[in-house]
Amino acid sequence: MSKNEQIRVTSEVGTLKRLLVHSPDSGLGKVVPSKAQDWLFEDIVHLETIRRKEYDFYTKLLLYFLDPGKIKGRLAEIDNAENGFSFYKPDHDEFYRSDKVVELQWLLGDILEDHEIKLKLVASVCAIENCSYELQDKLNALNGRQLAKIFISGTSNEKEMLFPPIPNFIFTRDIGIVINDYILLNKPAKKARTREALLVKYIFYNHPMFAGYRDNIIELPNTSHHFLLPKDGDDKKVTLEGGDIMVVTKDHLLIGISERTSMEAAHQCINLLFEKNVVKKITVIKIPKKRDYMHIDTIFTQVKRNVWVLLGAFSKKAIKMEDADEVQRVLEGNKKDDKIRITQFRKKDPSQPEYFDNLEDLLADISKNDLKSEEKVKFIYSGNNEFPYDAREQWTDSCNLLALKEGVVLGYDRNDKTLEAFREAGFNIIHAHELVQKLESGKIKAGDMENTLITMPSAELSRARGGFHCMSMPLMREDI
Repeated sequence: MSKNEQIRVTSEVGTLKRLLVHSPDSGLGKVVPSKAQDWLFEDIVHLETIRRKEYDFYTKLLLYFLDPGKIKGRLAEIDNAENGFSFYKPDHDEFYRSDKVVELQWLLGDILEDHEIKLKLVASVCAIENCSYELQDKLNALNGRQLAKIFISGTSNEKEMLFPPIPNFIFTRDIGIVINDYILLNKPAKKARTREALLVKYIFYNHPMFAGYRDNIIELPNTSHHFLLPKDGDDKKVTLEGGDIMVVTKDHLLIGISERTSMEAAHQCINLLFEKNVVKKITVIKIPKKRDYMHIDTIFTQVKRNVWVLLGAFSKKAIKMEDADEVQRVLEGNKKDDKIRITQFRKKDPSQPEYFDNLEDLLADISKNDLKSEEKVKFIYSGNNEFPYDAREQWTDSCNLLALKEGVVLGYDRNDKTLEAFREAGFNIIHAHELVQKLESGKIKAGDMENTLITMPSAELSRARGGFHCMSMPLMREDI
């Protein structure tokens, strides 16, 4: 494949051709209530349910859309329990191993077959996790596939834990982002994700899949005095996660400043990306630093070039509590921390930014002026913009959708009012269970689908506080 056939993302909705994912591993089953929030989970999850009854449908649909040769005609065999569900297990010989739906654990295992890389990465992980010298020696004796599993799950077998798991590894969006043919690596805000960032850095710099892109990898340096800053100087610390980056056109990038991405990171991104001529326009969206929101992709994502799903609380149509009186509304409206601030910079003159009052104005501008949409811009609201469903369903990722192609998106089945809003906007709703059977039988062809929200089983996945936008790192999309 040529270089441009491996890595290129110029939009949020162009037909998806390749992405990075990570299947739920045994580390998720080790999260205990007392440590859940330290590991950025709101609750513990049931591992077998999240694997067999939820995430596996995600894997199936991705393969039917991106790499049907791996799954078409094999569904009965793949789902036969007697085969041990090995099709979905990255450490098994029968794993699907697609070069379109790319599993991070396989990539890690590949690079760890190189002895020098293995020695360096083992030493680095052991330093982070305060391992003994004896354990470091034992890890150096393992093969790449064994070591990859241990580095991710933290366990050498089902009983022995060597170091903490990294359960957030399923949220591959946050490890980095492809902007045109550049890769921007993350700098996680939370200690729980430090090992993730290290593993991913080694993958991008050393795996053959990314050969030729080494000069296109962008890492943000820390400020020279960051280690002297007090806790209240967090805005000067450099933290960045991919959920706060959206590539809306080849020339226009959105950056969120949030609980996880700092002002200084946005500042450095703007300077670096303009300097390298990666994009011509960058819009910074500052949202409240609250766990409710986390990243900008938890409050809006794109469905089509003229259709967006968003949380109404940050829009012109923000709803108020039904029992709020006029005085309360004025007082609530004056709370600065609950405001969203939008500033747009252009490479030709960053000193003359443009400002937007709300998300709708920005997103409509993108649809009309950047994407040249001739259709009326539509907004679909979380919970159909009804209190309290708007906030409840945003919490379970009603706004965090992944576009497989323009107008065909994946979301959770539990967000009933948001599904109602999609129907009212003219979208078909089909559950993953039904769609998989129809794709297998040929009654539906992935390429023919349009204006559809595919609903996924979500009882356990939603507990982890991340939707399918979070669980994907697109490596290639067709230009729109």
